[in-house]
Amino acid sequence: MEPSSSPFSITVQGTTLSGLSRRVVEANLLSREQARETFEAAQKSQHSFLREALDQGSADRTGLLRCASEESGMPLLDLKAFDLNCRPQEIVDAKFLENHGVLPLFQRGSKVFLAVPDPSDVSGLDAFTFQTGFGVEAILVDPRLLDQVIRDIVSGISSELADLSEDSDMEDMATKTAAPAHVDTAEVDTPVVRFVNKILMDAIRQKASDIHIEPYEEKLRIRYRLDGVLHEIANPPLSLAARITARVKILSHLDIAERRIPQDGRIKLTLSKGHEIDFRVSTLPTQFGEKVVIRVLDSSGADLSLSALGLEPDQFKAYEDAIHRPHGMILVTGPTGSGKTVSLYSALNTLNSPEVNISSVEDPIEINLPGINQVNINEKANLSFAAALRAFLRQDPDIVMVGEVRDLETADIAVKASQTGHLVLSTLHTNDAPSTIVRLLNMGVAPFNVAASVHLILAQRLVRKLCSVCRKPVEYPEDVLTSAGFSQSGDFSDLKLYGPEGCDECTRGYKGRTGVFQVMPVTEAIAELIVQNAGQEAIEKQALAEGVMTMRQAGLVKVRAGITSLEEILRVTDN
Repeated sequence: MEPSSSPFSITVQGTTLSGLSRRVVEANLLSREQARETFEAAQKSQHSFLREALDQGSADRTGLLRCASEESGMPLLDLKAFDLNCRPQEIVDAKFLENHGVLPLFQRGSKVFLAVPDPSDVSGLDAFTFQTGFGVEAILVDPRLLDQVIRDIVSGISSELADLSEDSDMEDMATKTAAPAHVDTAEVDTPVVRFVNKILMDAIRQKASDIHIEPYEEKLRIRYRLDGVLHEIANPPLSLAARITARVKILSHLDIAERRIPQDGRIKLTLSKGHEIDFRVSTLPTQFGEKVVIRVLDSSGADLSLSALGLEPDQFKAYEDAIHRPHGMILVTGPTGSGKTVSLYSALNTLNSPEVNISSVEDPIEINLPGINQVNINEKANLSFAAALRAFLRQDPDIVMVGEVRDLETADIAVKASQTGHLVLSTLHTNDAPSTIVRLLNMGVAPFNVAASVHLILAQRLVRKLCSVCRKPVEYPEDVLTSAGFSQSGDFSDLKLYGPEGCDECTRGYKGRTGVFQVMPVTEAIAELIVQNAGQEAIEKQALAEGVMTMRQAGLVKVRAGITSLEEILRVTDN
């Protein structure tokens, strides 16, 4: 055994030790012979020297990792003494963590600090950058601890998946027998019970609006809708799909034996201090099993002031004036999930006082409003929107809220109520304010009644707000700005726009949502066009002439103010 002449390598029985293998010998962690044997074993197994040495267990783990850190220049971190301050499942999906064995620890601006098990393996770093677009800084950790932490948080749910996997070969009697829906045959399936509970609780914690449980041919996917965008958070074993669905159906009082038709149900959870949360459950038979979507109705901490909606000053005044009128109809329009209910609740909350009688009929009741008579429709008992509205009119109401105008019967009753001294608020599923008029006319409501009863239409979308901590200035080509709807004068020198960056506060550059609105009062000129059945284009033209902003124009105001990004406005509005 003869050392080489180079101070940077050691030769042992014809094997040259350099780099980490040389360093561990110099640190007296391994003898030269042990280092040679480890080096040769690593070559045969195609492992790194560090991994082979750690697996053999013949040297102090901390010492080996410290040497690897010194050799590579990569900082060393003790995972046992570290608290994660970001949620890895919000950056990459569970499969990525499992497949690549790296873990996001924290974020600084556009850079994510990743825990890695081996300085010599950069494949996980490259894959992370390719998938997320973030820059990375690697931090070395003990591979054993890293594997343990990833196992604990993989799928963004918990280590309950380990129990589920062990249990996945058991026959799912709960869904293969025609048991009545009230028999809780899944209660004994403890891992599934815990897993479903965790899905619900994590959705509440992450402020998800919806949970999607989706079976496919080769996998089961679970996604949360966070700030309006779906994120994959778990891939449990496909063999568990039927039992997870059965557990959700039992909680929501659905028939677990019926898998051929859609079903709708509800779950109510009571948390600490009496905090109640409702979940609206919808099942749908698909090619590979039942898909489940769960709407999370958590009203805790909801700000129901008009000022919190995000209306521009002129829009705010128009909406506030309209809701304080003694009678007439106010319609809030937009697709599902656009924030219509909150806009209506904010109006009711503003109007709520001991001097007025307010009644609402909803499907479902999403927020409990003390002092307001809230009714949940029940189609099985023939309690529809129209039936409840008729009953309200015999209850001495001042203000009535109808969750949705779905048909001519409901529309006619609402119109008549608004013309007989009542303020009526409701929603429609239309794209913008002018098209709402056309929708009512197409339903069969007489043009004169529409013109006489509808006082204001508020159309809206929700956009993600830029994180105020980390938003960054961005620039766009002039043709993009012009196409988006900014001034075509060609002078964009004073235009300062912002985009998402990402930090500890927000992870992805966005935090929370706000509304983008089109508020169209039905003026005398617009009412005249309605009576004349002039059509949507004529109504749009008149509204613009009266200063009504389109949603795109209102959105660009928020882009200029740095509240949201141009991409968000382009995502939810038409030009």
